[in-house]
Amino acid sequence: MENVTSLIEFTLSGFSEILDYKLTFFCLTLLFYCVIIMVNVVVIVIITMDRNLHEPMYIFLCSLCVNGLFGTAGFYPKFLLDLLSHHQVISYTGCMIQVLVIYSTVCIDICLLAVMAYDRYVAICRPLEYHSVMTRHRVAQLVSFSWLVPLGFVSAGIISSSSLKLCGSHIQKLYCAPWLVAKLSCAQTIGYVIILFYIFLGIFIVCTYVQLIKSCLVSLENRGKFMRNCVPHLMALFNVVIAVLFDVMFMRYGSSDLPQSLQNFLSTEMIIVPPIVNPVMYGITLTQIRKKILLSCLKKKRQIC
Repeated sequence: MENVTSLIEFTLSGFSEILDYKLTFFCLTLLFYCVIIMVNVVVIVIITMDRNLHEPMYIFLCSLCVNGLFGTAGFYPKFLLDLLSHHQVISYTGCMIQVLVIYSTVCIDICLLAVMAYDRYVAICRPLEYHSVMTRHRVAQLVSFSWLVPLGFVSAGIISSSSLKLCGSHIQKLYCAPWLVAKLSCAQTIGYVIILFYIFLGIFIVCTYVQLIKSCLVSLENRGKFMRNCVPHLMALFNVVIAVLFDVMFMRYGSSDLPQSLQNFLSTEMIIVPPIVNPVMYGITLTQIRKKILLSCLKKKRQIC
């Protein structure tokens, strides 16, 4: 087969079963995207405007919400345009940008959750040292690490894959994915560096929570802190891990025998669920944010009355 080295665009083949209901999907997706923007912006504005919330945990949460907006911007606008279009295609450059945005945001999520695990470890297991360890400078370093390292890894992967000779142009998905682009190449390629990076972060998070659980078993006070501050984080972590596993398992071992609707769900779960679950869950479980939201709602209600 002749190498397709001058490929201009890819065809997204995951739309085959939803085009008959594209108006319904368009309205529901637009509504859902607006909700995602609203809940994330609310949390970001509350944390930014209230000086009492300028603490490490809330700064990391704010960064998590910003990342949610960043990641969804790489999927929803293009998906909405594709629903209104007769041809679901994406340029090679657009595909690489979409890969950068969507998959770097997943890496950033995992990094931020690892950093939040470290923050909770210091707060619960070393409370007297907390303010000397989690200084403004250290927080800025951790946030920068959580953003720059994933962006660097994904960018390096895109640059290295740009030299691949492609032998196909059909992507069996609703958006571009690095594994599927790699499968279109004439040579087998696997991103072991990124996989090892994920494994390292996973081991770090597990070790951190082992220490937290040991500390909680010793002290009743620490157990209360763990339930208040760490349960939302564990739920967010579980949510992201399940979403990533769905996507990785689908791309690596997915079968064309599966219904297209199930394939679409497995591939979009990491874009749909975390960006809306994280701000809603933290907004409900963290007392200070919940109080601010309720106070804002009461003020607006009084103004209307």
